[in-house]
Amino acid sequence: AAGVGQQWVLVEMVQAFYEAPAYHLILEGILILWIIRLLFSKTYKLQERSDLTLKEKEELIEEWQPEPLVPPVPKDHPALNYNIVSGPPTHIITVNGKECINFASFNFLGLLNNEKVKSAAQASLKKYGVGTCGPRGFYGTFDVHLELEERLAKFMRTEEAIIYSYGFATIASAIPAYSKRGDIVFVDEAACFAIQKGLQASRSNIKLFKHNDMADLERLLKEQESEDQKNPRKARVTRRFIVVEGLYMNTGDICPLPELIKLKYKYKVRIFLEESLSFGVLGAHGRGITEHFGINIDDIDLISANMENSLASIGGFCCGRSFIIDHQRLSGQGYCFSASLPPLLAAAAIEALNIMEDNPDIFQTLRAKCERIHKALQGISGLKVVGESFSPALHLQLEESCGSRENDVKLLKRVVDYCMNSGIALTQARYLEKEEKCLPPPSIRVVITVEQTEQELDKAASLLKEAAQSVLN
Repeated sequence: AAGVGQQWVLVEMVQAFYEAPAYHLILEGILILWIIRLLFSKTYKLQERSDLTLKEKEELIEEWQPEPLVPPVPKDHPALNYNIVSGPPTHIITVNGKECINFASFNFLGLLNNEKVKSAAQASLKKYGVGTCGPRGFYGTFDVHLELEERLAKFMRTEEAIIYSYGFATIASAIPAYSKRGDIVFVDEAACFAIQKGLQASRSNIKLFKHNDMADLERLLKEQESEDQKNPRKARVTRRFIVVEGLYMNTGDICPLPELIKLKYKYKVRIFLEESLSFGVLGAHGRGITEHFGINIDDIDLISANMENSLASIGGFCCGRSFIIDHQRLSGQGYCFSASLPPLLAAAAIEALNIMEDNPDIFQTLRAKCERIHKALQGISGLKVVGESFSPALHLQLEESCGSRENDVKLLKRVVDYCMNSGIALTQARYLEKEEKCLPPPSIRVVITVEQTEQELDKAASLLKEAAQSVLN
């Protein structure tokens, strides 16, 4: 029975072969021939090999030139020719052995050399030592850290705060802690370099809008809304953020926060606010741009700032709702993997907060001095003032470029050197030119502090006019 069954199957196969269309048989034939060719052909052709003599090998080695590990840097590059400061960078600073009035350091409230702040730091140094030698999660959390976080949260009127040991790492760690691959971040094109690094680490989709242009931002938000409607399933799992600065480091401009709040609720996005320049500067009590505009701080999802400007310490902090801040304790790279803030710096920051709370008039004093020099700097031939009248960091840019960025930088350096030789310490704004998304124009940065007298402010403005007249004309 088995033999009969096999014969019947063979008959059916022959019959199917005769009934099959001609094109089918041709295709099968080609496939069979191709398989046979693959089985019997070599997978690669052996190339003729010629061994080099020892002399030829040595000649090739001598001719070979390795690519440079880093690009060549000219000897006159500013990074290789820096000014040397002797002593604390306070109101009067000694640069290259010459005493100058300091218009370069971000010591807005003049607390860097404050006796109370130094005494608090010295007492902490005797109690805890100079450092922590461990991240916060590994024996790096001291009671003074918890006290500072509690004080910052109370001062900013938020539920909780978290401190970092490095100001730059604060926002650069906070952004990728929340925004991941596939999420969308709308960011001002004038955002500082720390924000840019945070965006890069997040690997999110970045959409730049024109500086402080709310119409351009809304255009991008509308476009994204249309995209979300096409793919609602993806839209449900995509997070959207707006990242801005209170006072922009690169321009000295204030962000239009009330308009941003309206767009936040209209298009259902989250707002991250970087306040390193506005914390301890804006508002009746120095709480920043939210106090300046009278906006409920709960309308902001996350606020970050460094403690290296107004608090005259080191490090940074983020504050907001508890469930948002707690997430950073597990996901903030700068918090999890860096040694915690030295206790002496935390104690210094606490004492600086005490001074800010006890002397709210200091913020009005700073604002008045900012407005005074802003007005005095108007009308300098060849230079224009960039920044708000109440910003403690202003920029002086060339009204007309010399034709190249390199020449513009050299020209502004001559203005800075002229002022330095006359006893006014200024600095040029520095950027990593190949790394910046939107490279700002070259500028001289003028930093105002409460320690500067009206006479010194007038002297600086007068000297800048004199320098511009001498160098630019």
